[in-house]
Amino acid sequence: MLKVHDLNQYYGGSHILRNLSFEIPSGRLTTLLGRNGVGKSTLLKVLIGAIKAKSGSIVWNHQELHGLAPWDRVAAGFGYVPQGREIFPRLTVEENLLVGAAKFSRRIEIPAYIYELFPILAEMKSRRGGDLSGGQQQQLAIARALMSNPELLILDEPTEGIQPSIIQDIGRNLRKLVDERGITVLLVEQYYDFAKKFSDEYLVMRRGEIVAQGLSQDMDKNGVQEMISV
Repeated sequence: MLKVHDLNQYYGGSHILRNLSFEIPSGRLTTLLGRNGVGKSTLLKVLIGAIKAKSGSIVWNHQELHGLAPWDRVAAGFGYVPQGREIFPRLTVEENLLVGAAKFSRRIEIPAYIYELFPILAEMKSRRGGDLSGGQQQQLAIARALMSNPELLILDEPTEGIQPSIIQDIGRNLRKLVDERGITVLLVEQYYDFAKKFSDEYLVMRRGEIVAQGLSQDMDKNGVQEMISV
């Protein structure tokens, strides 16, 4: 579904993404692991179009995405949950969700399944986003991305700074999106146990390159935890 080939990106004289290549299988949850500073967030921003790649190819459903703006990638089926959530604090929960449906030419209703996944958002739909806790804001950010009806959901460290009980809820909901709705998920994550428990596939990134990949059930056997700790 998503094929990345020989992707390169620079910041000044620093080579951040180095001939990076990988594939994301359809209908699976793939976790991208790696230490801070290896280029994971940069990669996601390049995929969504927020940063232009210096060179390389990104193919989505047989379509080359080079040159497409972020909103065109959303129209093509991408959903993106940025690091830090970036909800609109002065808008209500419901208004934040409706912003996520901006690609549609007409106003749409909030799908029932979103409130089923995140019932706290139904309870707080008239409350301003800035009044929610960090975990509730993260759920709102994911729900907002789902409002565009994505085929591929890209998330940048959705468990960062979140209390353990909500982390588990997020993991279970991501599994539901994959298993019950057929959404493909690409997730950047720092927590090894979370990745092993909830993902199907893993990628390990080091110094701007993919250095390992495989099935999540083999992460212990393949020494993935050691790879991301050195």
